Amino acid sequence: MKKILLLFSLLAMTIGAQAQKFALIDMEYILKNIPAYEMANEQLNSISKKWQAEVEKVQQDAQNLYKTYQADLVFLSAEMKSKREAEIVAKEQEAQELKRKYFATDGELYKKRESLVKPIQDEIYNAIEEISNKQGYTVVIDRASAMSIIYATPKIDISNDILTKLGYSK
Repeated sequence: MKKILLLFSLLAMTIGAQAQKFALIDMEYILKNIPAYEMANEQLNSISKKWQAEVEKVQQDAQNLYKTYQADLVFLSAEMKSKREAEIVAKEQEAQELKRKYFATDGELYKKRESLVKPIQDEIYNAIEEISNKQGYTVVIDRASAMSIIYATPKIDISNDILTKLGYSK
């Protein structure tokens, strides 16, 4: 009796799996063909470089303070040593705080990326959802991030359909 139930269950799952329609997208390809995304990336890179230079300048200031301290060490009183050491530590902490402020997971760069890129991603997701509902796809897989896909026929790739839906026909 158990074997019959198991066989029936497997048969039902096989029939159900055959009824599903799959589609592929290539998110990298889609994003590369959306000018707003490219502009957002350029803007993020520019901001990132500017902030990185700011952090590096503060780190360089801390290193310069340390080198000066090392050179003057023999001439400094105990009180002056403590004062200079505190100054160096404060400058290093300032650099770390700047790094955290700009580049942490909740930092300014993340917030800027969220404000520039998320609307584009939402628009793509909505187009995927609309096309999937219209065409009856139950699963859409991103081939750019799905490492286990070895081969898939180009017939099921709907990336160009997504671009067309968004107004970027290819």
